[in-house]
Amino acid sequence: MSALKTITSLSLGLTLTFLLSACNEQKAKTAPKAPPPLDVQSVTVQKKNFPIWLQYTGMTKATSDLEIRARVQGRLQKVYFHDGDVVTEGQTLFKIEQTQYIANLNQAKSKKTKDIASLKLAKTDVARYIPLVKDGLAPRATLEQYEAKEQELEAQILSDNADIANAELELSYTMVKAPVSGKVSARRVDKGNLVGYGESTLLTTITQISSIYAYFSPSESDVQKIYKFRSQKKLPAFIEVRGSGENILKRKRLNGVVDFTNNTVDPLTSTISMRATIDNHDLSVYPGTFVYINIFITDKFKFIMVPPQAVQEDQLGKFVYTIDKDKKAKKSYIESSLSTRYYTTIRTGLKDGDKVIINGMMKLRAGRVVNAKDMTETLGVDAILEKNNLIPEAVK
Repeated sequence: MSALKTITSLSLGLTLTFLLSACNEQKAKTAPKAPPPLDVQSVTVQKKNFPIWLQYTGMTKATSDLEIRARVQGRLQKVYFHDGDVVTEGQTLFKIEQTQYIANLNQAKSKKTKDIASLKLAKTDVARYIPLVKDGLAPRATLEQYEAKEQELEAQILSDNADIANAELELSYTMVKAPVSGKVSARRVDKGNLVGYGESTLLTTITQISSIYAYFSPSESDVQKIYKFRSQKKLPAFIEVRGSGENILKRKRLNGVVDFTNNTVDPLTSTISMRATIDNHDLSVYPGTFVYINIFITDKFKFIMVPPQAVQEDQLGKFVYTIDKDKKAKKSYIESSLSTRYYTTIRTGLKDGDKVIINGMMKLRAGRVVNAKDMTETLGVDAILEKNNLIPEAVK
């Protein structure tokens, strides 16, 4: 019996050993493998002088909006433009019937010719009577009458000149010309209609948009900071507008300068109206367009900046992924002070030389080993600023 017990105990021991060994092998097979290093791109940050731009929403307005009115009476004979045309200064827009005004001019000219002839005769009479009066052969009263007639005719000729100038002016008003270059609206009066009777009839309007105003309203505190820290007397500015046709997804940049700041604060919004004059020679933007306007403030202060896509946020706040000495991703919580679609300024949380990951955020986790490719030269903030022409000429 003792031999049987011994055999049984040995059998149970071998069975337990086999089961434990099988479990350990199964655990070894099912233990998760560490993921391979994640390929990412990074930029090395540095505290340095960067140009600072502020962005505001604004509305465009024409630099001038002129009403073209009939200044003389008559029937509208011709229209020389199509609705919506771009016209140049001095270009003829309308013709009003001229018959009456040509007749008025000719009448004024003929009267002057008549008065000149009468003046010539009066001068001859005066010249003839001077020696006769001197020799006592004619009364002085007659000479004085001829001299008075001469002076009267000289005055009349001056009046004739004024009448001729007025008649020429009225005749010129029959050819209505564009006083400035710009985009003409639809005509308000059709050919054949009477204009100018009892009122200066509105014919059309011209909007001057080769340069255009962009109005925006920073807060009072922003305006104080702008003028306190600005690097240039005239602040460079630009707006961006969408392309058209095949280039609908592209943006076109239109440059200008801030040239006006209002002298009062709006009590309802605590903002101050400012204006930039924008070059718009190709007529890319029309008055009344909603725009984002960017103004350059300064490049005199040092910042750490990162591309905006690098900044993430969780319940603890904003953070970026940096790379530690073990090549692992690490959450670095930050405080930012200014964020645009080009860069984010970092006030605290980063230091010179930190490597910030700028892509692969969906797969990144703290502690994940990464294989980082440094892209500072092409995707860093300096490269972004250069690519988007955000370095003003004065500071390049």
